[in-house]
Amino acid sequence: MEPPAEAPAPPTTRREVVSETVHGTEISDPYRWLEADDEAVREWVDAQNQYADAHLDTPTREKLRPTMRELTGVPDYGPIKTENGRYFQMVRKSDDDHSKLSVRKSPDADGTVLVDPNEWHANTDEDTPPRSLNWFLPSYDGEHVAYGVTEGGDEQVDIHVVTVPDAEEVAVLEDCGRVYLGVISYDAVSPGMVAWDADSAGLYYVATGSADSGAQMEKELRHWRIDGDERTVLEHDDHHVWPTVETDPESGTVAVGYHDVSGTDWYVVIDDALQPVVTDSDAETFVTFHDETAFVLTDHDAPRKRLLACPLSQFRSGDLEVEECETVLPERDALLQSFATTPDHIVAQYLTDAHARLAVHDHDGDHVRDLPLPDYASVSHLRSDGDAEAVFYQVESFHHPPTLVRADPATGDHRELATVDVETPEGLVVEQAFVESTDGAEVPVFVCHRADIERDGDNPAVLSGYGGFRSNRPPSFDRFRIPFLADGGVYAQVCARGGQEYGEAWHEDGMLADKQHTFDDFIAAGEFLCAADYTNPDRLAVVGRSNGGLSVGAVVTQRPDLWTAARCSVPLLDMLRFHRFLLGESWTTEYGHPDDSDAFEYIREYSPYHNIERGVDHPAVLFTTAAEDTRVHPAHARKMAARMQHEAGGGPFLLQTKIDTGHGSGKTTSMLLGEQIDEWTFLYDHLGMGE
Repeated sequence: MEPPAEAPAPPTTRREVVSETVHGTEISDPYRWLEADDEAVREWVDAQNQYADAHLDTPTREKLRPTMRELTGVPDYGPIKTENGRYFQMVRKSDDDHSKLSVRKSPDADGTVLVDPNEWHANTDEDTPPRSLNWFLPSYDGEHVAYGVTEGGDEQVDIHVVTVPDAEEVAVLEDCGRVYLGVISYDAVSPGMVAWDADSAGLYYVATGSADSGAQMEKELRHWRIDGDERTVLEHDDHHVWPTVETDPESGTVAVGYHDVSGTDWYVVIDDALQPVVTDSDAETFVTFHDETAFVLTDHDAPRKRLLACPLSQFRSGDLEVEECETVLPERDALLQSFATTPDHIVAQYLTDAHARLAVHDHDGDHVRDLPLPDYASVSHLRSDGDAEAVFYQVESFHHPPTLVRADPATGDHRELATVDVETPEGLVVEQAFVESTDGAEVPVFVCHRADIERDGDNPAVLSGYGGFRSNRPPSFDRFRIPFLADGGVYAQVCARGGQEYGEAWHEDGMLADKQHTFDDFIAAGEFLCAADYTNPDRLAVVGRSNGGLSVGAVVTQRPDLWTAARCSVPLLDMLRFHRFLLGESWTTEYGHPDDSDAFEYIREYSPYHNIERGVDHPAVLFTTAAEDTRVHPAHARKMAARMQHEAGGGPFLLQTKIDTGHGSGKTTSMLLGEQIDEWTFLYDHLGMGE
């Protein structure tokens, strides 16, 4: 689609070519000056924002605004965390900009508000960056709760501790660094880098240096007590490893896991020293404690994972051999993703062809029943309800809004506690196909659309995916996708290699020298949507965030003919320099290190910034990034947009840079509204839905 007649040409961007020879190859970089954070770059970013806004200022934007505003106001219900008979939950009501943290005496009781981030902004200047509550963790006795606060979405945390239920602030631990949910953990309710000690008298937490000082990957395990005492237990400076901490309230056990892409080592803390338990492991391993037992979820000799157990005393004694553990749940064809224990049962979440199954087993591992789920569903936040014979979990799908459920494993009885109240179009259907990609891989692709659309090859369609870091993409609900589906759009999601939908082999087949497989899977999915007459290249868009943004950049430059539009959010794009910024060095175990000559060769082959084919028509691209992103540097999107504006045909190539937000967390509802309106306006207009 042509841009609006009044839209200006792209801003002029000066070229200052930096040439260098890397591993015998000359690399030219005409926009390295955009890596800086100075006045010249800020002026250029402002001009790019104005240019993007001019292209997005179409009738479609105002057409979508009322519906998007209504969807933004729908209440959100976070997962429940239980401690000592108290139920903690974050809930955002329709008129709130942020979720409030509340505590109640039962899942259905009225709650007492402990923390209300909306009040933080009531009397502040509008230019003050918004603060947000990113995670919370109640103490084992339920008498205190710790929570993380970030400013402007920068993911640099201050830890606050308040009493329950009076909400009196006990302490603020400032400048703790990256204590965030994104650390390797299968428990998404609380951060793996924080744990209360056994007597609920203090916290263990992993602190890092700040983004401003470039020290985010320098880590310390600290112990803070409510009485004010604080000490550093250990330091860790391996940029590729992220520590987590687990504690057991009954035995006082403190365990530290060192996670990287190659595996996990576990230690117990004895007299402020680390005693090895499982080390030199090439397996991804998670450990939890329950009823004097250490449960070990691992892919050791089981690529799709299995659940092991040993007496906690044996775990504490150190030098544990995995073979010494009892197998509770053996490896199966499905991926064992998470589990929760109750007094009599283990509830296991499996992924079968990338969608969820909840299986109930007794403590001997014998299967008892499955808990009912919608077709093609995903499950998250699976947790036990304290000492009760019950579990909580959230279930959703493309056509099923997120619903919080409490279930009894013994009987299979379950009830919905809360659901996101969004009206979905009548007759939405979800289908799953398997498309052939390189090396004969059968790649799952989910497709969602109204049942009454014609398979005439001319429907607007959006393909999304990720493909990396063991991150799975089961079916999920997005309220802002509903208008697109209601208007006859086709939404598809590819489970590209690099995730872990089929275990560790699926991850390894999309990393390092095999990273191209991820992009092949995206392309195979796009070709399938066209061949199956869902759509055609003139009505097909591809979207992705972060590592998924890298996938979008790669397929746009490798197959520009397959797409009419692309949305590329907070992406990695200059893959020869990604390791030089923010957390980039920690990702070299996933992508390879450009300083290594072999890795340099295969990275250069797909690095989007270095593979723009001059003069060839490319799809329209909306790059989005954030000035306060402390994970992926905004220079990736800046440089790619500048180069495409100068060298590529087609387009337009737009860059939006958000302020007072980061890689994705900490957004107010008003920020989210503006972002969603712009992104869907771009897609509607370029997919021919804006008339």
